[in-house]
Formats: sequence, structure tokens, C-alpha cells
Amino acid sequence: MTLSFEELKIFLDEKADQYNQVDFIENDPIQIPHRFSLKQDIEIAGFLAATISWGNRKAIIKSADKMLDVMGNSPYDFVMNHSEAELKALQNKSIHRTFNGEDFGYFIRQFQRIYRENESLENLFTIQDLEINFQHAIERFRSQFLGTEKHRSHKHISSPYKNSSTKRIIMFLRWMVRKDKRGVDFGIWKNVDQRFLSIPLDVHTGNISRKLGLVTRTQNDWKTVEELDVTIRKFDDKDPAKYDFALFGLGVTKELI
Repeated sequence: MTLSFEELKIFLDEKADQYNQVDFIENDPIQIPHRFSLKQDIEIAGFLAATISWGNRKAIIKSADKMLDVMGNSPYDFVMNHSEAELKALQNKSIHRTFNGEDFGYFIRQFQRIYRENESLENLFTIQDLEINFQHAIERFRSQFLGTEKHRSHKHISSPYKNSSTKRIIMFLRWMVRKDKRGVDFGIWKNVDQRFLSIPLDVHTGNISRKLGLVTRTQNDWKTVEELDVTIRKFDDKDPAKYDFALFGLGVTKELI
């Protein structure tokens, strides 16, 4: 598909407008944090839902429901007040594919430690001077959330320093940071600017980006995230992540195939 810069911008703006609507929530994992109003509940439910966001969206939502049930549908209260017996009962529980009960319990412990010291996860994702995206912020978050002791659960939080696209964390960041006038993304983090957001890069968004000539790299890795950053910010440098709706929507509907 060959379009001029102006044609491509018009096309992507139209698609972002088409898919960035409240009815997007119903079939997407973002419905999980949308069940809550307390900031910490939204963060915890959102982070857990994003962490298991690979594969079929219905299955992701079902697995996230399972985690909410365990937490009595009060994520923050459970994180801060759970008993060791409750975490022990999770050990052999199946959650979602390779994310199992042991991983879930590990995340609960780490959340408790973080929230004892921080009012919000936002504190762990601040952008520093001269940074142009969340690469270093994600690594700082990883080191604070995971700590130094090795654990099987570390694999569930990808590292851009290891050239991972970190799709799930970037999606979570879009949910928390982007000031969405449509009621889809939350925008509850007030001290992080949405202009630093990237597109969550997966099979859908990667393939569509290549079809439209937005990227040239063939891998869905961090280098491609940064290549897409450069292109997409030319269309809108104040709200680049809105184009996630366009690329994802085009990928799911197979409109360009």
C-alpha cells in the first residue's frame, strides 16, 4: 500500500478515530482495570491483565477474571493485606499459559513491597532528562519491581535492554498515561507525558506497520519500536500512541489483507 505522507496521516487518523471508541473496551483486556475506580486497583488489575496479554483476547480476559476472583475483586486490598496461606494456596494454580500461580504470588509480594513505599506505580516509570521514550524507565521499573534475587517470574517482564519490544508493558503504559478523551485509556498518571509513549509492537501492529511502510525492520523488537516511534511521531508528536488503535484495528479486522 503506497500512500503519500499526507494520505497516510489522513488514513491513520481516520482509523484511530474509528477504533478509539468506548466499545473497544468490551472485547479487550483493558476491560479488566475498567471495573475499578481506585487508582491502585486500576494499576494492579491493569498490570496483571497486561502481563498475561498474549494469545486469544477472550482467553486473556478469562484468565484475568481468575486472578480477580482470587483477590476478592479488591486488588489493592488483597495486595496489602493477604496472608501467606493465601499465597501458598496459589502455588499449583493454573492462571494463563506459562504465567502460573507461583508467578501470580510473586507479583503480589512485589506489589506489596512497592506500594508500601509508593502511593502509585507511576513513581517507578518517571522519564528523566534527555530521555525520548520509556526504554530506561522500563529498566528502572524492572530493577525495582523484580529486585536482585533470581526468580522464574522475571521472564514475564521483558527488557528493552535485551532488545525485547516489551509490548505488554508499553500497552500498560498507554492505558495509564494516555489522556484519552474517548474513555478508553485512563490517563491517571499526571506526571508522565504521553508524547513519550510508543506503539505496543506485536504481530498485528508489526505486520500492518510494514504493509504501510512505517518500518523497514522485519523483527518485532525494541529497535523496531524506536523506528516506529520516529515515523509515527511525525503524524502526531503530542499523542503518538493513539495510532495503536489504528494499527491494531487494521490488524484484527484484516482490512489490508
